[in-house]
Amino acid sequence: MMDFDIENGSSPTPPPQKASAKKYGVVEPISYAGPNVADIHRNAMLEKFLRDSGVYEGEEETARREEVLRRLDQIIKDWVKLLTRQKGYVEIMVEEANGIVRTFGSYRLGVHGPNADIDTLCIGPSYVTREQDFFVILHGILMEMEEVSDLQPVDDAHVPVMKFKFQGVSIDLLYASVSLRIVPEDLDISHNSVLYNIDEKTVRSLNGCRVADQILKLVPNVENFRTTLRCLKFWAKRRGVYSNVMGFLGGVNWALLVAQVCQLYPNALPSMLVSRFFRVYTHWRWPNPVMLCPIEEDDLGFNVWDPRKWARDRTHLMPIITPAYPCMNSSYNVSASTLRVIVEQFHFGNKVCEDIELNKANWSALFEPCLFFESYKNYLQVDIVAADAGNLLSWRGWVESRLRLLTLKIERDTGGMLQCHPFPNKYVDTSKPCSHCAYFMGLQRQPGVKVQENQQFDIRGTVDGFKQEVNNYAHWRPGMDIFLSHVRRRELPSYIFPQGYRRQRSLRRTPTKTSNGDAQESGSPSSERRSRRKHADAPTVDTGPGRLKKQASVSPQKPQIAGPVIQDLTSESPIARRL
Repeated sequence: MMDFDIENGSSPTPPPQKASAKKYGVVEPISYAGPNVADIHRNAMLEKFLRDSGVYEGEEETARREEVLRRLDQIIKDWVKLLTRQKGYVEIMVEEANGIVRTFGSYRLGVHGPNADIDTLCIGPSYVTREQDFFVILHGILMEMEEVSDLQPVDDAHVPVMKFKFQGVSIDLLYASVSLRIVPEDLDISHNSVLYNIDEKTVRSLNGCRVADQILKLVPNVENFRTTLRCLKFWAKRRGVYSNVMGFLGGVNWALLVAQVCQLYPNALPSMLVSRFFRVYTHWRWPNPVMLCPIEEDDLGFNVWDPRKWARDRTHLMPIITPAYPCMNSSYNVSASTLRVIVEQFHFGNKVCEDIELNKANWSALFEPCLFFESYKNYLQVDIVAADAGNLLSWRGWVESRLRLLTLKIERDTGGMLQCHPFPNKYVDTSKPCSHCAYFMGLQRQPGVKVQENQQFDIRGTVDGFKQEVNNYAHWRPGMDIFLSHVRRRELPSYIFPQGYRRQRSLRRTPTKTSNGDAQESGSPSSERRSRRKHADAPTVDTGPGRLKKQASVSPQKPQIAGPVIQDLTSESPIARRL
């Protein structure tokens, strides 16, 4: 076992407890207090708000998901038997051959919402391979089925996956071949012996289920955990910080953060846990790790997260460690820019929850959508096009997975003076003749850094390098293209706004402090609604002879530009406005 000092991760000091009190995590709970009358009332209001907001699915959809999983399980069993016969095994072996399907992610944790995908794992015997049997033969079987649509194999991913819809239900299917000739129906994958003699991709595939099972075992009250996690996931999506691939936090990251708060406040109701969540992580001293249990070593030889041993682990900015061996940092995608945005949003949530507890605000105030397109003067627009919707699906997934690297490259190539805030929402211009979607990144000068007047940030080389890297996509098809352009706030295309036009809003700025005590500019939710900007939109763009004035449409022919030069960026803080 390895222990890390994480008590300094959060500012509250746990009070002394009786020796008989139960310890749920790596540190003692901060408080064993249960709810008072006001807490019970606020909890009822929160649960009503979540129901009214549609975060729960109906009984009909639940039944449909269960039926889809039954069908998928039978398909897997038939597929394994078919392969067993094709590989020349005797008939008794064919009869006993088996494959099983397990769920993980939000479905396994019991926090999935309407239209959410189901993360599933197919576990097969040692002689059924991922490369040929899963991605070729099973893929072919699914291709022939009328119930299956949008089939997309991603065999080169960090965790190889097949994505598809089965009777309209989105499925992400992983595969793990374990060191068994016959896979029992009741296989216990929580034991480390299941990891014997398998490769690291298989370990990562298995650990989705192993981590989900461990989380449910490590929280004091599963139902309170589930309600709190539903709430925080909904909040993160509304505030634009829910996306692992873009460098923010994904489902497992939020689950681990919530689970630790449940451990710290074992008798709290969901309304209390939401408030404590923001209180704890507003003051958390990153990169101190979040851990639900001590990190476990094993003789199997897989690397576990250990910044004392591995240099790469020391570069992680927001480590959130998985509780199943081999313990890994689930949030390695987080960058300096996305961490800054996440922490600012924690401050926003903390202040709103303080007002809710003082009866100065309702729960709806916590879930106000962020005003990303009113928070910066400069944006980088990334247009992705393809010949048809099918090609766009795979092309967009590839480009989206690389946008996090573009953020890192921009900050690196400008010496950290230009901050880049990727926004995880995608936007579609339906007026275009080709299949299209767009992503946006907010750009600003590093606050507090002195620069010369009219100083330019030339990122043309960065953009060109990114485009070359993206265009090396192994499954590239004619018509797939990407365009990057700098746009000012007043030049943003109308299709990104809900009603097709932007509302006239501005932001009044007040100083606040970050978790490490540094001063920064920030506003309140009310200032997000009605305050005034003090500066006009001043930046200019010089892209040379082929200058793009506005990316309002995407031409099938690539414009002859090298990329944007961004001039005279005014330093503004990002979207997280504190009350």
